[in-house]
Order: sequence, then structure tokens, then C-alpha cells
Amino acid sequence: MSLSRLTLKILLLTAIASTVSGALELTITPDRGSTLNITNTDVKGCKVCTGAARSRQCSASLLLKDNTPVSVEFDCSKPQDVFNVEIVKNIECTAKSCTSHIIQSDSGLLPLLGFNRKFTWNLKASVPTAFKIDFSKTGLRQINASDSCADRHSYTLRAFQTTGDVAVGKYCITGPISSVQILNRGSFSLDVPAGQKLQNGRFDVSVGEEIKSLAKITLTLPKETSSAELLSPNYPDSFPDDDVMEWYFQVPDKHKTSVEFLKHGQPSCLKKDTAVEYHNKGRGALVLRLTDPQPEHNLGNFSLTLRNCEMDRRRAGSPGLSLNFKVVSSSISSPVLCKVDVSKMEGLALHIEKLRPASDCEMKINSVLTETITVTSNSDLSFQDCLPEDVRVTALRVIGCNQLKECPKTINLWVPVRLPTCLPAPLSSVTWTLRPPEHGTVELTSPSVYLKQCVPWLPCNDSVIIKLVEDERTTVGHFCPQGAIQKVQIRTHNVSVTVSSTGDEALIYKNVLIAKMKEEISERYIFTVVPKRDTPVFLASPGWPAGMESYSTASWIISVPPKMDARLVFANISQPKCSNRHTSIKIQRVGHLEEDYSRREDEEAESEITVSESFYFNMSNCMSERGHFSAVTKITLQKSKNLLLTILSVVAALLVIFVIVLVVVCVVIRKKKKKLNHQVSIYNPNGTVFLPGQNGLPETRDDHSEHEYASIEDTLVYTHLLRKGREIGMYGEFDTYRPFTGHTDSTKPLFSKNSDAKEMQQLQSSSQEGPPLPVRPLSHGKRLVDNEIYQAEGQSEDEHSPTLGPRMEPEGGN
Repeated sequence: MSLSRLTLKILLLTAIASTVSGALELTITPDRGSTLNITNTDVKGCKVCTGAARSRQCSASLLLKDNTPVSVEFDCSKPQDVFNVEIVKNIECTAKSCTSHIIQSDSGLLPLLGFNRKFTWNLKASVPTAFKIDFSKTGLRQINASDSCADRHSYTLRAFQTTGDVAVGKYCITGPISSVQILNRGSFSLDVPAGQKLQNGRFDVSVGEEIKSLAKITLTLPKETSSAELLSPNYPDSFPDDDVMEWYFQVPDKHKTSVEFLKHGQPSCLKKDTAVEYHNKGRGALVLRLTDPQPEHNLGNFSLTLRNCEMDRRRAGSPGLSLNFKVVSSSISSPVLCKVDVSKMEGLALHIEKLRPASDCEMKINSVLTETITVTSNSDLSFQDCLPEDVRVTALRVIGCNQLKECPKTINLWVPVRLPTCLPAPLSSVTWTLRPPEHGTVELTSPSVYLKQCVPWLPCNDSVIIKLVEDERTTVGHFCPQGAIQKVQIRTHNVSVTVSSTGDEALIYKNVLIAKMKEEISERYIFTVVPKRDTPVFLASPGWPAGMESYSTASWIISVPPKMDARLVFANISQPKCSNRHTSIKIQRVGHLEEDYSRREDEEAESEITVSESFYFNMSNCMSERGHFSAVTKITLQKSKNLLLTILSVVAALLVIFVIVLVVVCVVIRKKKKKLNHQVSIYNPNGTVFLPGQNGLPETRDDHSEHEYASIEDTLVYTHLLRKGREIGMYGEFDTYRPFTGHTDSTKPLFSKNSDAKEMQQLQSSSQEGPPLPVRPLSHGKRLVDNEIYQAEGQSEDEHSPTLGPRMEPEGGN
């Protein structure tokens, strides 16, 4: 592999210089992946030309991209005075790596040594990460934009934003800046003046962090005493609107740092305010104005963040935001003096304890060497060779009263915001001990956000933990912000509220709780809970998981919004064996006398319950023989299922279906009636009935059909009754056979078309009145044998019953 590929040269120029009639001619071959731009600062002056004869083209600038030799001719004798040369290369970073690094090389550039040269690397990272340039081998030092570097090599960093380009800063080689990260897109350039040979070098490019600022500059401070002067972007011009810049300082062990603002410009703001934030591992954030005194004697690594506001540019003469500051680092082998002003301690006593006896840390209060320090008044402290892990800083306050009228109405439990930065370690915890009168109650509420109870499967992810302890022995529970518990009431004579930070973070939570001392309540503990929809709430019994004390009671007042149901799931219930009384879990809706749920320790508890209104959830303990009484309840709000509304909906649906069916039936009946109105039956006294509209007239009887029955009398069905009636003399002998005497002429119609109207009326009248009933005389002593079917055994065909008289109903007949 050639030497040029091993060193990744930015540009390979093969130049042959010759003087032809006072003009300078060069043959240039740009390196692959590079762009060569030759520009004239004076447009009307000398020009650069390419080609020959008719293809010759001249202009004030020339852009070369292809990796092919190009003959370039300047039409003046001293083009170095008016032309600048810029070599540009692009570097892109994916989510894991970047295409190349920044390589400085002057191989083959001797013919261009007389030109002002600028080497530019355009860098781009994938959103939302930044690209990172590593300067740890040489380091950089920031200078003012108008200044120059001793080696005549000056570097410039720029950030490309949607609102415009920002000059992050101008730098020289050698200094405390070890790396720079720029969000998304930016450039790094090196300016070399005419006649200055380029110094070879390499800076590694990699994928950076997901930063939230315009850029992040990391400085590694050396051991012993040192200082670094830094400038805000665009200095001395204004920092961009509503933007953020971050500097991160890596401080050696047993070194302290101080920050001093040398010069700054304060803008007029429309929204937000300009601010400086300090973040220190173990101390948290410290937010200051530009006019405030800045921290001194800082220990350990820290970051400084500059935030701009939305500036009012309508005001003439507004300077905008600009900042020039200095960071000084020195060894802490000498004592660090520290003054504590108790007036800024919110009534708290400061307690400092040495954790490692074998460490070199020395603590003094008012020049007295000690292992523990308690500050209750203004004091002078000193610390020598004390690291943050060597000491622990806490605060304590005791508040009590003998009668309710003597108690303060409201007690603000606030963490002091600004402790002296000269302390070797941050504040780790604050404890308030509240002592109400006998038969009194301590009430705790959150001024801003409600509390959440911490359980193992749902730990608190917040930076602070609030621990409630009763009588210095019973832990009521652990809580953190962002929950649903609005109020906590404890009937006791001693409650400790301890606020501590999680992990290595500093305690920076200011407004913790508001405490009040009130009259005695009916329960030992009362919690007021306001759940939110779709956010489960976990409630653990006091003392969980150790269990409630014997005979103690706890009550939760659960607020349920209208049209919502509360679903309770008992996630973890532990029941003891009672020697006296019983444990009890009860649920009762607010304003109702009856209980919705009640279970003792000897009864099987349900796994879940649904309550449709605000309710009380009560737990009471017995005298335990063994085991303990504890429970964790999960409460979730859900949309109410209205049973009445469901029933009414079903009834309405059924009613609609019924109406539809009724309409259909009515339509069908109406159609049938309409059809029957045209089919009127006509009575014929000759014995034939027909319906108009049928096909043809009714057929006449055949000659041999005289023995057909016109009807079957009911007497034939009830023969046994008739026989009995004959035996007692009620009926005589009769039969029901009648020879057919109707009309049998099939050729003549029942009436003619020319029938008289009077005959028609008689016919209609007779059809409406019906035929007269036949006369049926009574007959006694004869058997019921009318025809062949009902003929008595041994009787001849000639023996017929006389004509029946009027029918007599037998006694007890149907």
C-alpha cells in the first residue's frame, strides 16, 4: 500500500511551476474524496484559468473535485497575494462509527506554500447524537477570535444549526481541552498562513453522546495549580437565542477549583432568564445568575452550563449574552476554610461526621480538631485533605409543643438550597422530628405534587426518598413524589420525617412537605388518596412488610370520580393467628351505612373488588399470637359499567324489535283482509256454495253421490251418551242420514245474468239469515242405527230410524 494511503492524505498536489510571460502555471491533482477551492478575494483582479485555446476558461474562482491532473494558470505574476486555497473533506458518522479521521499532512504542498491555506473537515452525525473530536494527545487552548497562535496554526470549530452557523470558538494547539462534541452537524478547520509549512497531525473522530446542548467541551485540568480561560460561542458577539452551551471539567484528586467571571454581557429577555448551572456528582445542580458570586473550592469533577433566554432584539443597544470566565485549579494540601451561616439553614442544625478514621482528612470547628461537627450557630470550619467519600453531611431539626394553641400553624419542611460549597461533601439527608401534644395528630401534605408509596416491585425512580418513622422504631413507609397520596395523618407523640437522596446524587429537593399539628383522630393512621385514571396506585399497610402493630388501625379515604369505578386487587395479604380479637379488612362507600366488604383473618378474602363511589378502606389488627398482619392493595380507576343503563338499552332494543314485528304482522293482516274483501261466499239454497273469482262454477253431484254426507252430527261422536239418554227415555230412535236434495243440474247456473233485482235482494237476504234449522222430533225406545257404518248387528237395510226431532242435550253432556 502506498504511503499516501497509509497516512490518508487530504490532498496530493503535483505541481510544475514555470514562468511564461510573467504568469504562474501549476499542475494540480486533487486527492480522492477532497474538494479544492481556489478563490480570489478581489473579484476584479487576477483570474485563474484552465484549458487551452478555444476551451480556455478564466474566472475569479476554481473548484476541482475529480482525482485527475488539471493544469491551472494564473494570469498575474503574484497570485499568492489575492488567492486563497481551501481543501474540504467530508466525514460522516453513523450510529456506531465514522468514515475517517482528521489527518493533517503537507506532502506535495510545497508549490502552494506561498498561498493562504485552509483545511476544512465537515462532520455530520446521525440524529440525535453528536460527533466527537479527540484532542487528548495534544490538547487545545481557546483564544479570542482576533488573537493568533504562536505556531501560526489556528483551529476553528463551528456548529451548523437550522437558525444559522455558530462559531463555537478559536483554538491553539496545547491546552486543557481534551475533546469537543458538536450536535448533529459542524466543521473543524485549520488555517495556515502563506509561507508557513503545515505541521502533520491526527485527531480521532468518533460517535459522541446524545447531548442536549449546542456543543460540549471537555477540559482535563492538570495537577498542581493551573487555570483555563474560556469564551461563550460567537464571543464577543451574542450567544444564540434560547440555546445551551456546556463545559465539563475533569479535576484531579485532592484538587479544588474556583470559577471566576471576568466579563459578561446581559441581554434583555422576553421569555425565561439567562442562568449558569453547576452539576457536580454528589451535589446535584446549583443554578445561579450571571451576577451572583460563583462557586469556590469545588471538589471533584463538575460541569458548567450556560443557558440563554429568548432575547428582546427590538431594544437598541442590547448587548446580548456573552461570557468570558476563568477556572482555577489547585491542590488541597493546605486547609480549606469554610464559614457556615445558620440563617440560611431553614432552622436546621448541620452535622458533619468523619466516615473513615484511617483517611488523612482533618476537620476543625473554631480551630478545634474533631471527628464530628455539629453546627448550630455561625461557625468557622476548616477541612484538609478531605474527599467527598471521607465525610457525611446531614441536617436535623426538632419541632415540638405542649398544647395545640402553642404549636405553629404551618411547618414548612424545606431542604436548604444553598449550602456552602466549601464543605467537602454534599448534604445527604435532612430529618425533622415532630412532637405534637398528648393526644395530638401530625398531618403531612405535599405542597406541589402528591406522594407515592414505594414497594419492592414498584420502586421510586425519583432523586429523593421520604421516610416516615413513628416513635423512633416503627417505619410507617417510604414515599417519593409523583404519586396519588394527598395527605398522611398519624396519631402519635413523635414522628420523624427524613428526606434523603438516592445513589450518589445530591439532595436538591427544596419544598418537601407541609406539616401541621392537629387534634386526635379516630384511627392510628389515615391516608387520603386521589387516584388518577389509568395509573395504578399501590398502598401498603403501615410497617409493611413487618406488619402493623397490635390493635393498631389504618384507614384510606379513596376518592373516585363520577362515572368511574375503583378496582381493588389485594396483591399481598398476610394474616396472623390472633390471641385476642380479630383482624379486619372493611370497605364502605362514603355516605352509606352498609359495608360493601368485610373479612376477618379466619375468613377467605376475595382477590379483587370493584367499588363505584368514593369509599373508606379500613384495616385493624388483633393481638397477634404469631405471624403479622400486612397487605398491599392495588387500586386502578376504570370507566363505570352502569347496570341500569345496560338494562334500559336491552329493553329499548327489544321494544324496537317488537314494534318492527308488530308492523310487519299488521301489514300482512291488512293485505289478507284486503284480499278476502273480494272473495265473498254466496249461499245457494240448492245446497252448493262457491266463491266468486274461482275458476268456473262448482261442480254438481253425480247421480251416484246421493249417499255422501252433508255433515256428521255430534251425536255420532257422543253415541254412548245418547244410548244412555235413550235408556232413561230422553231420546227416541233416530238417524242422521239424509238423502241429498240439492240442485244437480250441472248445465244451469244458480241464477242468470238477467235475474231481477228483487230476486237478488231475496237471495242476499236469505244468504245473510242462513237456512232454517230442521225439525227434529223426540223419539224414544229405538236404537241409533242410521246407515251402514253405524248399523246395529242383525239389522236390515230397510230398517231406518225416523226423522230426528229437536236435539236435547243430555245431563252432564258437553
